Amino acid sequence: MENLKSLFQLNPEIIFLNHGSFGATPGPVFEVYKSWLSRLENQPVLFLGRELPELLFTARKKLGLYLNASSEDLVFIPNSTYGVNIAARSIKLAHGDQVLTSDHEYGACDYSWEFICSKTGATYVHQPISLPVSSDEYIIEELWKGVNPNTKVIFLSMITSPTALRMPVEKICKRARSLGIISIIDAAHGPGQEQIDLQSLGGDIVFGNCHKWMLAPKGSAFLFVRPEIQKIIEPLVVSWGYKSTPQTTTGSRFIDLMQWTGTNEHCAYLSVPSAIQFMQDNHWDSVRVECNRLLRIAIEEICTHFDLEPLYPLDSHFFKQMAVAPLPEVNLDELKNRLYTEYKVEVPLIKWHNKQFVRISVQGYNSRSDVEGLIKGLTEMIPHK
Repeated sequence: MENLKSLFQLNPEIIFLNHGSFGATPGPVFEVYKSWLSRLENQPVLFLGRELPELLFTARKKLGLYLNASSEDLVFIPNSTYGVNIAARSIKLAHGDQVLTSDHEYGACDYSWEFICSKTGATYVHQPISLPVSSDEYIIEELWKGVNPNTKVIFLSMITSPTALRMPVEKICKRARSLGIISIIDAAHGPGQEQIDLQSLGGDIVFGNCHKWMLAPKGSAFLFVRPEIQKIIEPLVVSWGYKSTPQTTTGSRFIDLMQWTGTNEHCAYLSVPSAIQFMQDNHWDSVRVECNRLLRIAIEEICTHFDLEPLYPLDSHFFKQMAVAPLPEVNLDELKNRLYTEYKVEVPLIKWHNKQFVRISVQGYNSRSDVEGLIKGLTEMIPHK
């Protein structure tokens, strides 16, 4: 994957193993993004007032082909946190209703649900799913211990942020629908790490980032809503689409409400097709396989050195290009600072339920030497008993 490194704009002096936080856009895609910005500024009225709806339709259509979803069921949003806020505010929760999630969720999304539940009298329940995991069935049965007659919504990350665990969301969504429970999936880390099929996934509402593993510019994400429940979705910002005219409507009430929220910079959205094309041109299926191989090496060597057990089987589907490896008890703040200043390694260190991890992201620009640099820093700085 060495040839891919030159296509990214990352500082070559830094070992960047933190793609999962904000992503990184390759140079060719960034050039497309800049060209959209120039076109916007060249004639803003033409671009925003007359050309943009058709441009967004074309971009949504290409994203839909990539995700196996109709362009009429997709809308661009800035990020996944925006998506969870739309979902949480649209579901009509009442006193006593339960929103069930896991104890592996992203903090900003937790706060969104806590805010809504505090206003409605609903409860937001974190069902524990302990590590290590060994099977999909184990995860599902652990989660289902939290389901009761008041459960109205199941909200889950497809790939969790603190533990990088790939949840069996397809099976969970199917079971939830059979019980009349709304399934809402945060796929912030999904698209790009694997080939997502939204029809097979089966979530009622799914949102995910394009600016992480799909390599698009920052501020590009999507919201997918099953046609049967689009009528319940409410916009966070009410704008012209609320009373669209025959001249301005897209033909979809869902798209009208969500797409135009006042003057904004849509160039990141319009660059998503170029990010998809970049992955296709660079054989991203093969890139993902190699990234996963390097990640397995990193986890195995860290666990072996510190005599610790992996948190998921190393030959399993529970991680893709991002995973956590356990660490001994150590001062994480000090370790993170020294990793960066002394070893030039950018990687997140996480504390979760009194357990400590290093969360490693391996992207197409990474190499075996990057993994070795991380392992060298960890093994030289952490005392081994």
